[in-house]
Amino acid sequence: MSIKTEGVHAGEFLLSEANGTRSRKEITLAATAADLPAGQLLGKLTASGHYAPYDPDADPADGSETVTAILWAPVGASTEAQRSVGIVRDAEVIERLLTGLDTAGEIDLLALGIVVRP
Repeated sequence: MSIKTEGVHAGEFLLSEANGTRSRKEITLAATAADLPAGQLLGKLTASGHYAPYDPDADPADGSETVTAILWAPVGASTEAQRSVGIVRDAEVIERLLTGLDTAGEIDLLALGIVVRP
C-alpha cells in the first residue's frame, strides 16, 4: 500500500482572521518555476508590485526580503503572473503550517497584525 501525504489546504494555516474577509486581499503572483503551498510567506516585488516567495537573503531593493502576505491557497508553477489571494492583515496563524518562516519574517508578520501561534 502506498502512503499519500496531503499538502496544506487553502486557509488551513489560519486560527482566526478579521471579520468577513478583511484579512484577505486579491494579489498577483509573479511567475514562479515551483508550486507554492498554502501558507507560503510572500514579499511584494518593488519593480512589478507582484508577490513572490519570501527570500530573507534577497537584494534589499527587491522587495521579497520583507514578508507582506501569506498565500491563502496552493498554486501551481507558471511562466506568467497569476491572480491569487493573500492574508495581509489582522490574523492568527499556525507556525508549523507556514512555509519560509524565520525570526525576521515573524517580526514582519507582527507588523501586519498577523500573530504566529505555536
